[in-house]
Amino acid sequence: MDRNDGMNYAPKSSVERVVVEPGEFQFAAIGLDHGHIYAMSNGLTEAGAQLVAVYDPDPKKVQAFIEKYPQAKAASSEEEILDNPDIKLVASACIPNNRGPLGLRVLDHGKHYFSDKPGFTKKEQIEQARQKVAETGLKWGISYSERIHVEGAVFAGQLIEEGAIGRVVQVIGVGPHRISADQRPDWFFDPEYYGGILCDIGSHQIEQFLHFAGAKDAKVVHSKIANYHFKQYPKFQDFGDATLVADNGATFYFRVDWFTPDGLGTWGDGRVTILGTDGYIEVRKYIDIARNGNGDHVYLVNHEGEKHFEVAGKVGFPFFGDFILDCLNGTENAMTQEHTFKAAELCIDAQEKAVLIEGAELPVS
Repeated sequence: MDRNDGMNYAPKSSVERVVVEPGEFQFAAIGLDHGHIYAMSNGLTEAGAQLVAVYDPDPKKVQAFIEKYPQAKAASSEEEILDNPDIKLVASACIPNNRGPLGLRVLDHGKHYFSDKPGFTKKEQIEQARQKVAETGLKWGISYSERIHVEGAVFAGQLIEEGAIGRVVQVIGVGPHRISADQRPDWFFDPEYYGGILCDIGSHQIEQFLHFAGAKDAKVVHSKIANYHFKQYPKFQDFGDATLVADNGATFYFRVDWFTPDGLGTWGDGRVTILGTDGYIEVRKYIDIARNGNGDHVYLVNHEGEKHFEVAGKVGFPFFGDFILDCLNGTENAMTQEHTFKAAELCIDAQEKAVLIEGAELPVS
């Protein structure tokens, strides 16, 4: 895995947790437009799911995928996968504005669905998904990977559940990314396709806030977007931030951007700071700059003192096994369906309410 390549970031777990027998849970991939499909496939297969088929209209993408997962058979069409009764779940990282419509087709064919983030680009897509889930009883998952696929973030959640910092009252998140513009497809630069920066990479941030704060809902108080630097892509947004207040009183500020400098040893210095009534936690997800090139550093300060945990390779990614079992058993241990949809709804809300900052100056009212 290339630590400098965020769009193909696909961690592998060294903590074994297989939850199903071979062949018990077959899945397929449809839509390979984003490299996150590799991370999603890793997580599912490590938990025991069997990857049996793949479809994308681009044969080069399919060939690259099969080279990574030779057990997957190239399907001739989307319908070949959807009509296969043995396949229980479809995973997709197609172009974001197509993820909602694909999910509807997947559930209509009696299969569970697991989408890359953002799961949706319009609120009406979420309402359609809610209705379809209620109609079918099937699962609609979204891979909010900056929490579920980061051992430091998983461990922070475990500390909070154990009461290590008391009641969570504020979360601050930063999600900088390296743009690698010459490797991006045209749709990446048009918010009509990816939903805008707060909808896209902001979705990670809002989901982790709801999780860490133990909140069911939140209100977007203020949000901003801008294109400071990449003027050759006039519709693109390279900066965004927002402030939210949860239904339980916890507050949240986050910033996302595409300004990771080339000198950083990884694709983005993602961090989260969680303040509680009895202490605080900081997670340095991917690197501890100028000190340690590895990620998954967790710092805890509470009444007992100061602690530093290096948890890479020690925690694993329990979401994937839990999600498979949720699909099989109708439970909600990995992530509740309403949490999945609420995070998606709030990131679109933040995007729709955002003030556009023109250039480097505030707009004149």
